[in-house]
Amino acid sequence: MPTVFTYKGFRFFFYSNEGIPIKEPVHVHVQGNGGNCKIFVDTLQVVDVRGISIPLLNELINQVAVNRDQIELMWNEHFNI
Repeated sequence: MPTVFTYKGFRFFFYSNEGIPIKEPVHVHVQGNGGNCKIFVDTLQVVDVRGISIPLLNELINQVAVNRDQIELMWNEHFNI
């Protein structure tokens, strides 16, 4: 589970076996402070939100947007794309 970055106690990461056998678009899982969610990088679509308030979720989405290049780079390197 490579960690891409952390922000305010939340870890942004992806699973090494993600999308096998069907590959999903680039996304990160976000976990911390008792909450978690999954955010798709291109669309900033959020799925599976648990225990995160709307204002905080908006901050986390913004962090994905700000760090999009880093996320995509690590994803591509990890999955040899």
